[in-house]
Parts: sequence; C-alpha cells; structure tokens
Amino acid sequence: MRRFISAVILFWLIGFLAFVVTLPNPAAIEGSDAVQTDVVIVPTGGAGRIARGLNVLDAGAARALLVSGVDREVKPAEFAAQFEVDEARMECCVTLGFAAVDTRSNAAEIAQWVRENNVKSLRLVTTDWHMLRAAGELERALPDDVAVVRDAVASQPSVSSLFLEYHKLLASWAASVVDL
Repeated sequence: MRRFISAVILFWLIGFLAFVVTLPNPAAIEGSDAVQTDVVIVPTGGAGRIARGLNVLDAGAARALLVSGVDREVKPAEFAAQFEVDEARMECCVTLGFAAVDTRSNAAEIAQWVRENNVKSLRLVTTDWHMLRAAGELERALPDDVAVVRDAVASQPSVSSLFLEYHKLLASWAASVVDL
C-alpha cells in the first residue's frame, strides 16, 4: 500500500511540474506565423484576455469576437467604453455572451454560438494557466469540424493559483472520462 501511495504522489508531482513548465504561449497575430481564424473567443475572468481578443480583431486575424461569460449587469455601452471599442466595431464584430458562469458553461455558450454562426475555426484567448482546461472543455463541446487555435495570455501566476488550476484540470479530465 505504501508503494501505491508513493506512486500516486509521484505521478501527481510529475503532472503538476509538467503543467507548470509547459504553460502555453501567445499565438502570432501578425507575420508569417499568424493563423487566420473565423472568430476570436474570449472567456472572461483573467487580466489581459479581452484586450488580447480585441488586438486579434484589430490585426485582422479574425472577423468577429465573442466575449463569453460577461456579467449580466454589464451593458454593451459600458463594455465599449471600458475597452475603447467604437460603436461601429461593437455593432459589426463584437458579441457579448451572458449565459456562462464558469469554464464548463463558457464552453457550452461558445459551442452554441459557434453552431449558430457557422464558425469553422476559432482562436481561443485565455490566460496561460487556464488554457489547458478551457480548451479541453471547449473541444469536448464543439462540433468535430471546428479548428481551435490556442492563444494564451502570458501571466505570472502564484504557486497557489497554479495548484488550484491543476486540481481543476484533473477534475475536468475525470469528469470527461465519466461523461464518455
């Protein structure tokens, strides 16, 4: 029994270290490495996410932006003012989603919007420490023919934030196995 417990702890530790040292990087939005997608998707919750999504839109790397999980109290005009988005840009290219409250419901809200708008490729913008779980939840919810580009917002998370996110990731993986 001691060996089993030691093996589980070792497996957990190796997994945590791999999670920490392999945090993803931002994807290119300009130049020869840039990937064009139909839309850019930003789940709310982390610093720099919405700004990065708007930068992707401004660079022409996507034609539209969905911000998922916006607080129901936020009015589009308030969003536009806070992020300096002009009215024409809001009207043509920015959609605010108000249905999501967590990562799993972000995936459901995004998948529904993707189906309704016939999206075939998207760029997921979220914080580096959140990317693995967010992309996993999203890819399980999306139709199989939708390509996902992962575009991480670099951050400097605390060890406790990484610890918490790693456990949420493990729980997400376990839930996906049970759902199969």
